[in-house]
Amino acid sequence: MTITVRAITTQAHDQWVSSQPFVSFLQLPRWGAVKVGWQAQSIGWFSDSQMVAAALVLYRPIPKVPSRTLAYLPEGPALPWADASMTEINQWLDPLIAHCRAAGAFMIKMGPPIALARWHAATIKDAIAAREDAPDPSALPRRLSQVPPDWSSEHAAATVRSLQAAGWTQQASEGAGFGDVQPRYVFQVPLEGRTPEQVLAGFNQLWRRNVRKAEKAGVLVRIGTRTDLDAFHPIYVETAKRDGFTPRGLSYFQRMWDCLNQDTDGRPGTLALYLAEFDGHVAAATLMVRVGQHAWYSYGASTTADRDVRPSNALQWQMMQDAMAAGCTVYDLRGITDTVDSADHLFGLVQFKVGTGGYAQEYVGEWDYVLRPMWARAYRTWQARH
Repeated sequence: MTITVRAITTQAHDQWVSSQPFVSFLQLPRWGAVKVGWQAQSIGWFSDSQMVAAALVLYRPIPKVPSRTLAYLPEGPALPWADASMTEINQWLDPLIAHCRAAGAFMIKMGPPIALARWHAATIKDAIAAREDAPDPSALPRRLSQVPPDWSSEHAAATVRSLQAAGWTQQASEGAGFGDVQPRYVFQVPLEGRTPEQVLAGFNQLWRRNVRKAEKAGVLVRIGTRTDLDAFHPIYVETAKRDGFTPRGLSYFQRMWDCLNQDTDGRPGTLALYLAEFDGHVAAATLMVRVGQHAWYSYGASTTADRDVRPSNALQWQMMQDAMAAGCTVYDLRGITDTVDSADHLFGLVQFKVGTGGYAQEYVGEWDYVLRPMWARAYRTWQARH
C-alpha cells in the first residue's frame, strides 16, 4: 500500500472526523483558530485517491525567521494505530515527515493517542494506602509508573519500539515546553453499558456524600451561554491564584467558544459551560468538550468561600450524566500527575479524580522528529529562556 500526505480543506477534515468514534478535540480543524501565534493546516493521508486518515498540524514559526517552523500535532495524528498494518509505521509517518519538511519545519512533535497502560481506582487507592501505612514508605512506589498496571498493551509497546527504530525521540523532562505539552497520564470514567445509577455507585463514599451534600445545600447546576464566560473567568483567576498556575485571559475562552461552537444551528455545540450556583451567585464553573463518543472536562474554577457546599462535585456529576445522555462512552477528567505520594503537592488532584471510580491511563507520550538539527537546538534554547 502506497500512502501519500497532502493538504486538505477544513470541510474534508470535518467530514472525516464525523466518521470516527474517537478523535481528540485538539485535532479538530476548528482548534487551529483557537491557537493564536500558530498557523493551522489540515492534512490527509491518501491510499490511491481515497483519504484514509486526517490530522491538524499547527506550525509555530521561529521568532524573526517565519520560514522555519515547529510542526505540532497535539494528541494526533489519529492514524489506525491499533491495526496490524501499523507495524510498518514508516509507510504512514515518512509521508508526514516529507510534507512537514517541504513546509519548512525544523522539527515535528506529535502525541499519538495510543493507550499504553491502565490502573483501576482501587489499585491506585491501595498503592496510596500502602505508603501511608508503611513504617518506611521510601521502600514503596512513589510514582504510578512504578505500580504494576491492571492492563497494558503489548501492541502499544511494540509501536513505541518502532518509533524509536524510525528515529523518533522523547524528551527526558516532563511538563510543558519540550517535555510533554499534553498530559501523558489522564483519568477517565467508562460510561459504555452503564446507567447513571451504576456510575454513581462507582464513586467512593466521599464523592457520593459530596454530591448529596451539594444537592441538600441547594446548589443548582445550569448550562451557560457565551455571556456567562464573564462570570466564569474571575472564579478561574481566583482558582489560578490559589493553586499556583498562570491563568488564561478571558479572550482565550471567548475564542475557544466561538471556534468550537460555530455553525451549530441552535444545536448544542462542541463546548459547553456549566455553572454551579449557590445562594444567588456562581460558586463554581467548568467547561466540557464533546467530540463523537468522548467527553472531556477541560477547565474548572471554584471559589474558596463556597468549597463546603461541594459545587465542583455537583458539576462533575451533571457533566457525566449529560455525556451519557449524549451517547458518550468515556468521560475524560484529563491530566493527572503520576504520583501515589500524599506528600506531593499535586496529590490532591489525583485524589479528587480517583474518587470517581474510573481508571488512570498512560499514553505513549509525545515524540519528536528532528528535520533540521541546528534550528531545533536554537528553538530549544529559546524555549528554555521563555
